Amino acid sequence: MSEETNKDDKTAVNDDQVLPETEQKATLEEVNADIEAELLDALDKEPEQSETEQLQQQVAGANDQVLRVQAEMQNLRRRAERDVENAHKYALDKFAPELLPVVDNLERALATIDVEDPAQKSVAEGIELTLKTFVDVLVRFKVEAVDPAGQPFDAEFHQAVSMVPNPDLEPNTVMDVFQKGYTLNGRLLRPAMVVVSKPA
Repeated sequence: MSEETNKDDKTAVNDDQVLPETEQKATLEEVNADIEAELLDALDKEPEQSETEQLQQQVAGANDQVLRVQAEMQNLRRRAERDVENAHKYALDKFAPELLPVVDNLERALATIDVEDPAQKSVAEGIELTLKTFVDVLVRFKVEAVDPAGQPFDAEFHQAVSMVPNPDLEPNTVMDVFQKGYTLNGRLLRPAMVVVSKPA
C-alpha cells in the first residue's frame, strides 16, 4: 500500500509540474496570435491611411488651383472694367486737343476787338457767344481749362516759358499766362504756358 501511495504521489507531482508548462505554452501561443493579429491590422491600415493622405493632398491641391483661377478671373474682370471705364473717360483724348486751337483763336480775336467801337461791338458779341457755346460743350465732356495766373507753379500742369524777377510775388508764382492749359477728366491734354516769378 505504501508503494501505491508513493506512486500516486509521484504522479501527482508530475502532473503538477506538467500543468504549468501547458498553461505557459497556451499563453505564449495566445500572445503570439495577438501580436500577429495586431501586425496584420497595422499592415491592413497603413495602405488605407496612405491612400487617404494622398486623396487629402489631391483635394488640397485642387482647392488651391481653384482659388488661383478664381483670383485670376477676378483680376481679369477688374482690369476689363477699368479698361472700359478709361475708354469712356478718355475717348476724346486724341480729338479734344485738335479743338483747343479753335478756342485759342476765338479768345485772341475777342481780345483784339475794340468793344467800344459800335461797328465792332456786334462782331465781338457774336465771337463771345460762339466762344461761350464752344467752351460749354468742352466742359460738358469734361474738358476744362487750366488758367493758373497768381497760383504757385505746378510742373505737372504748367510749362514755364520764362522766369522774371518780381519782389512783390513769392518765388515760383505764375505771373502771366501766355496760353491756357486743358485737362480731360483730370488728365493733362495741354500744359499752360506761363511766366514764373523768381527772387529779384
